[in-house]
Amino acid sequence: MSTLRFKALETVQHRKKITVTAPSQKVSDYFNSNVFNDTAMKKFLSKEAYQAVNNAIKNGDKIDRAIAGHVATGMKNWAMSKDATHYTHWFQPLTGATAEKHDAFFEPTDDGGSEEKFSGNALVQQEPDASSFPSGGLRNTFEARGYTAWDPSSPAFIMEGTNGKTLCIPTIFVAYTGEALDYKAPLLKALHAVEKAVVDVCSSYFDKNVKKSFASLGIEQEYFLVDEALFNARPDLMLTGRTLLGQSPEKGQQLEDHYFGSIPPRVYDYMLDFEIEAYKLGIPLKTRHNEVAPSQFECAPMFEEVNLAIDHNQLLMDVMEKVAQKHGFKVLLHEKPFAGVNGSGKHNNWSLITNTGVNLLSPGKTPETNLQFLTFFINVIKAVHDHADLMRASIAAAGNDHRLGANEAPPAIMSIFIGSQLTHILNDFVSNKTSIKVDSKSSIDINKIPEILLDTTDRNRTSPFAFTGNKFEFRAVGSSANSASAMTVLNTIMADQLNKFKTEVDALIKKGNKKEDAIISVLKSYVKSSKNILFEGNGYGNEWVKEAAKRGLSNIKTTPEALNAYISKKSKELFSNNHIFNARELDARYEIMQENYVKKIDIEAKILAQLAISHVIPSALIYQQKLSENVASLKAIGLKKNSYDAQLKFIEEISKYVNHIRVCVEKMIAENEKAHHIENTHKCAIAFCHKVKPLFDEIRNSSDALEFIVEDDLWKLPKYRELLFVK
Repeated sequence: MSTLRFKALETVQHRKKITVTAPSQKVSDYFNSNVFNDTAMKKFLSKEAYQAVNNAIKNGDKIDRAIAGHVATGMKNWAMSKDATHYTHWFQPLTGATAEKHDAFFEPTDDGGSEEKFSGNALVQQEPDASSFPSGGLRNTFEARGYTAWDPSSPAFIMEGTNGKTLCIPTIFVAYTGEALDYKAPLLKALHAVEKAVVDVCSSYFDKNVKKSFASLGIEQEYFLVDEALFNARPDLMLTGRTLLGQSPEKGQQLEDHYFGSIPPRVYDYMLDFEIEAYKLGIPLKTRHNEVAPSQFECAPMFEEVNLAIDHNQLLMDVMEKVAQKHGFKVLLHEKPFAGVNGSGKHNNWSLITNTGVNLLSPGKTPETNLQFLTFFINVIKAVHDHADLMRASIAAAGNDHRLGANEAPPAIMSIFIGSQLTHILNDFVSNKTSIKVDSKSSIDINKIPEILLDTTDRNRTSPFAFTGNKFEFRAVGSSANSASAMTVLNTIMADQLNKFKTEVDALIKKGNKKEDAIISVLKSYVKSSKNILFEGNGYGNEWVKEAAKRGLSNIKTTPEALNAYISKKSKELFSNNHIFNARELDARYEIMQENYVKKIDIEAKILAQLAISHVIPSALIYQQKLSENVASLKAIGLKKNSYDAQLKFIEEISKYVNHIRVCVEKMIAENEKAHHIENTHKCAIAFCHKVKPLFDEIRNSSDALEFIVEDDLWKLPKYRELLFVK
């Protein structure tokens, strides 16, 4: 029987090898070649224009419109030297994808000719239709005006298409009335807030030479690859990014043979190809490897400033998807595309760096440097402790709900792992001990603050927020997410906490305490008040769920409930006080996120119903008919009933599963319809979460049981063994 499934399998077997040729054997020869970086700016800009852009990047200075015209001309000349014909403002609206509207450099002239132009106004600002993007009520349909505005801190780049090249200019996106409609605008505000707070603390207490700082980020990107033909034969994968049905194969990841294993040749060629494109765009990819699940992989870059790292990650996901088409692959960035094997995350490795080159989360070897380290280390713990629910909200999404709390990913309970040595140090720090025994060979003398060694403890892969030597790893971020959401929250709470810390320390100094004593006193109080968030054990175990409840830690398992943290009085004060969001922006963003959840579950419900009715049940009934005909033929030749008991049992089981699917689909459709009539978006999301979504598993269980029974040739959908193991 020739179905789309078997045609797809045949297509996979006849895939032709794609030859990948790098521009040079040395990455350094073409790295950043499609980026308007410092070298390109020096070549194509006047000294005045170059200095203006540099001041904007380094000091946050505004670029005068007249100077912007010179920058635009230089940028256009550089882009045209690379054969670019169009330009676009590249922004990150709240759709979860990047957006772009291309305009040609070409403009007609009065004499009937034409010329290439790019003005300063076109560089600095454009006007996309704000009503066509999610606004949470900030913009009515008839109020279309919104603005994209150039972000000089993230360099312009050239995106290469199959038949053309476009100059892309990273921008923020705001409403006509000034509210943020994207991920980048609030992120930049949060980064400014944390920089100011870090500089205030460092220059006041530790090093007056600290004038600037930045948050650094390294994003590990996990993903799955499936063949394009098999992907196109699965409507659920095409429209939702995950398989809503599918029996787990006999072999999954239980042999532990995929992780760090030999990369399949076709996948290797794909990796090489997208890395070449990434290097041209200045994305500093460093690592590639097989992940735990079959057909799951990971790539990771070097650390960069947060804003640039996030732009690069958004760009990387786009590049990965475009290059995959050339190789006959589809990239799955969904957090849980397959049941029964590990899902995918996007680990965010975050730290704070000063202009003097010091990583403030890197332990030192002297009491003075360790007091600085402990100051920032403990303030991170305090910040996450006080805003744990908001941290949970920052990574909440319909896709991530499938992953968080499973035996593969950090739990939905926010906790911090710091390792046994630092746990002992904090305990001894609070209790005023004069020495700390690290191991049987050595001890550390304390002059109030001990020497703290690097990487002296194990890593905890079950922790959502773990200290890993000189950075914190936020492991709960989903693979499809824009990391700006999590980083906006993390940097905001850190800025707020450092400001509070400085206020408390200054108050003690004003009362006559020595600076060092004041700092230590405040830090000790933070360790005591934040200890409940610290957990060193197995975050996957039921024991931790019980222990977390005793500690008063939240265990928020679903997105609609998790998002409530954004609109709490505490969060509104946090964001307002630090000038990140006003109350109206927060309410709008909350509305968008709840609505996005509703839309995703709604789409999944409709696809699942369609698959169940038009794919699963027909296949089951055809097989049931074949069994019935077989039973009838056996009866006709006079065989006794025990000769066809197995067939009768299968016929009965098929009827049971088919009926169960039909009943559940009808109930799901009814619940879906009811939910849509709920006007309050949060209550609507709750209904989809607790009334519609639970029926997914009911339908899936019966469908997967039928997949096990029904003759293989009759099953229309590509099976897990094909999706995960056919390369």
